[in-house]
Amino acid sequence: MDKRTRVLLYGKSVILGTVSASLQRHPEFEILPAASPLLDMRELRALSPDVIFYDIEASHPEAAIALLEICPDLLLIGINPDSNQVFLWSGQQLCELSMADLVNVIRMDEIRKEQTDSEISSEGTHKNNERRRTE
Repeated sequence: MDKRTRVLLYGKSVILGTVSASLQRHPEFEILPAASPLLDMRELRALSPDVIFYDIEASHPEAAIALLEICPDLLLIGINPDSNQVFLWSGQQLCELSMADLVNVIRMDEIRKEQTDSEISSEGTHKNNERRRTE
């Protein structure tokens, strides 16, 4: 069998329990729960995780964030259950990123914001139209 991806669940929250239950259905993942109290950077490094999940609202992942500097292949995934957002961090660096590439990243972010604003606006218009029909 190929090497399994080591997934560390950093903290104890309902959202991490749900993530654990979902990921355990995939045999390519080895799930490692981090028991309370949370581990320090030395203990985290000894576990050699490939991915660390944490709940942004419940965990304090300072050790995991510090681990990104010395483990460039590590993927850190923060989940915010209140806003349904997922944040990804990686220790990998892009060495040959030009100013044009940076400008494109900013433009893509602006396009994403405009799309989100137009979706919110169209939802408001749709709700107003629905309200008028029921009156």
